[in-house]
Amino acid sequence: MSKTFYPNQTIGILGAGQLGKMLGQSAQKMGYRVEMYDESDSACGFAVSHHTETGSFDDHERVVAFARSVDVLTYEFENINGEILADLHTRTFLPQNTAFLLLVQNRLSEKAWLTEQGMPCADYGEVRSLVDLQAEVERIGFPCILKRTRFGYDGKGQFRLNSEADLAKSTELAGMLEAECVLEAFYPFDYEASIVIARDTFGTIDCFPTVINQHVDGILFTSLTAQVPEAVQTKMTAIATKIAQESELVGVCGIEFFVSNSGEVVVNELAPRPHNTGHYTIEGTNVSQFDQHILAITGRPLLPTRLLTPTLMVNILGQHIPEIPELIKHFPQAIIHLYDKGEPRYQRKMGHFSLMADSMAALEMLVNQDSLIKRWRKAVRTEANT
Repeated sequence: MSKTFYPNQTIGILGAGQLGKMLGQSAQKMGYRVEMYDESDSACGFAVSHHTETGSFDDHERVVAFARSVDVLTYEFENINGEILADLHTRTFLPQNTAFLLLVQNRLSEKAWLTEQGMPCADYGEVRSLVDLQAEVERIGFPCILKRTRFGYDGKGQFRLNSEADLAKSTELAGMLEAECVLEAFYPFDYEASIVIARDTFGTIDCFPTVINQHVDGILFTSLTAQVPEAVQTKMTAIATKIAQESELVGVCGIEFFVSNSGEVVVNELAPRPHNTGHYTIEGTNVSQFDQHILAITGRPLLPTRLLTPTLMVNILGQHIPEIPELIKHFPQAIIHLYDKGEPRYQRKMGHFSLMADSMAALEMLVNQDSLIKRWRKAVRTEANT
């Protein structure tokens, strides 16, 4: 059932981290009231909320009471208690497809669904024990990556197996296998690209421009609005569109792809919410991923998106915070977003900045040659391995 919500009505957001904060900023500029629920009373999103509630995400009664106090509900992260989610869907207005959310909470069910839909994925297998692991390694071969099926992000909850020597590391593997895991074949990709796709309650679908991403030790470092070959773009757009259609998506979804040297494409991960690789849209496109999400969940039509200017987004981690003055000296034109998440801990995402240029060549030069960006990239890798 489709409903339309208008300015002065209240949007409730489960989660008040940086994504919740940026959703709240978009909602407020459109005239909506914002209420947020989070486990931390110092959550950064609370700074842009009309009303806040603090409590456990597993507290069924409190979460449902919060949801019933708002006009329309959304979430900033996908790891919501499934039982509570089902109840929310019947007792409040949650326009996003909860069945799809439950699927992507688990890497195994996500990959099974993608496979059923005919989407290309790397080979994978279910692993619940060392015996399972040995059997799947024999079938899939080296290299491969063992991942926990839930709660993994920024390279956490993953273990790469390159040879039999890694398989012999029983202590580390036993720790991983305390939870359900999936073993994935390592896909020999040339680069990673991603698309944020949006769908509204009318069934209209719109894709944001593709970005090419660079990760350092599992953490997203940069997203660049680089042009990919037309054939690759066509494949990614077709896959993203089918995912949005078949999942009956409402709102935005981030889709990560691996692209091979030959131009083949496989789906890596899905995130049915605003995505880190879409932060460039705040400055780089006419409507941001956060704006588009708010339009969709409030029953309003999407706006057609277009790239305003080539854009580079760079994540700011805790170890980069002391160099903010140096960043401004290097790039006085940079648009800096700090999330106000408290202590700038090592490897913690504390913000991001965007750089715009008149041409892709100018942006690529910054990525490849600027000394500050090189130093920041090295800091992520070097400190992570010490």
